[in-house]
Amino acid sequence: MYDIKTDDYFAHCRMDMLQAIPPGDKNRILEIGAGTGETLLQAKALGLAEEVVGVELVAIEKSNQTHPAMDRFMIGDVEKMELPFDDNYFDVILCGDVLEHLVDPWNMVRRLTAWLKPGGLFIASLPNVREIKTLSKIVLKGNFKYNDAGILDRTHLRFFCKRDMLDLFEHSDLEVLSTTSNLELLGTGKRLQDHRLTLGAFSEFLEGEYLIVARKGSKQ
Repeated sequence: MYDIKTDDYFAHCRMDMLQAIPPGDKNRILEIGAGTGETLLQAKALGLAEEVVGVELVAIEKSNQTHPAMDRFMIGDVEKMELPFDDNYFDVILCGDVLEHLVDPWNMVRRLTAWLKPGGLFIASLPNVREIKTLSKIVLKGNFKYNDAGILDRTHLRFFCKRDMLDLFEHSDLEVLSTTSNLELLGTGKRLQDHRLTLGAFSEFLEGEYLIVARKGSKQ
């Protein structure tokens, strides 16, 4: 199904994720679902990393997957791969809109956490299936029709509400430091106004995605 995706589906630079990384040029960063590598290259350009490693399911021709600044880029199904790195190797792991595509994201988060240094950051974004348009489509219209992109992307295998997202990380003994909604990240629009007017009482129905920053414990 990924073969029918357009190239721009894979080519976004995730500045929201990079802004969650503390300044420092010695970071080793691993990105799962790295697409064309734009986010990793930007991490180097901003002085956030000395080593960047990407994993993507599909090879994308004429893309930055083969850019000389990329220290390593691997193509394959990360759930079936053995990555050639020691435990506690990476300072930061990025999973931008990727965990919902996996068969067993709970096991994958545990595996990835082993490669993360104590005190390292696990930064991920996940769509919120509780979002009002999606929920009304399912509950009121009785329609679970998949789309080419978005919350009901046809390549999504797992679906999460906010509580499920937190459980995903806490079950791997990661401390969740922050959950930021796309409303807060975008900073504009009627939904943000509604969010503020209702003092956040209905926020979990208005937010399409959360950015989660978690930290590995120092004793792991």
